[in-house]
Amino acid sequence: MKDEAPRRRGPLGSVLVIIPTYNEVDNIRPIVERVRAAVPEAHVLVADDNSPDGTGKVADELAAEDDHVQVLHRRGKEGLGAAYLAGFRWGIEQGHGVLVEMDADGSHQPEELPRLLTALKGADLVLGSRWVPGGRVVNWPASRKALSRGGSTYSRVLLDIPIRDVTGGFRAFRRETLEGLDMAEVASQGYCFQVDLAHRAVRAGYQVVEVPITFVERERGDSKMSRDIVVEALWRVTAWGVGSRFRKLTGRRHT
Repeated sequence: MKDEAPRRRGPLGSVLVIIPTYNEVDNIRPIVERVRAAVPEAHVLVADDNSPDGTGKVADELAAEDDHVQVLHRRGKEGLGAAYLAGFRWGIEQGHGVLVEMDADGSHQPEELPRLLTALKGADLVLGSRWVPGGRVVNWPASRKALSRGGSTYSRVLLDIPIRDVTGGFRAFRRETLEGLDMAEVASQGYCFQVDLAHRAVRAGYQVVEVPITFVERERGDSKMSRDIVVEALWRVTAWGVGSRFRKLTGRRHT
């Protein structure tokens, strides 16, 4: 995806990897340690939604052991989108130049993060993509692959955005990109949150690049995917797509 005109980009700056958690007590230590090994200079923010299984306590232990790890304790389970938005605000306030989205369950491999950061040097937003050449998914049933591919295809066509993996959650943003997306207006949650941000970035003219990744299904803990998340994504994407087409038609009639 290319800008209308070349965009001047400065150095990336410090990297903050935001990891939202809810009941990830078995996963949080391994994933944080892998991030720190893959990109030693990166900082990690664990945004915990008051997990009843003790995830927040383990995160505090990690922060006590490593000055590159911080914990954002939230009042309760408010959804993926709210956790990331809180993490983005925290990271921007702390002066980080790159803000990364990453799941806690190991499905996003930290060892692939350097490739996303390298690509970000010439882009405004980099998406780790399962559905571009070179990308793949490990240990998913055919039904789950069909749901994910179908959701991305539906969003891409309806919203008219040239992104193959619209719902993926392994992403690296430049700080300036997030500051230009008017995050105060973002109210979507779940996987729809990912569609919302990607759509806003394309609509704002930012250069979005997809980098192939290998997505690995979690080995421990329970998936946060639910029927409500799917339903929310479907109706929101449909509303956005219909609204966009209506505005275009109305604009033509008034020209």
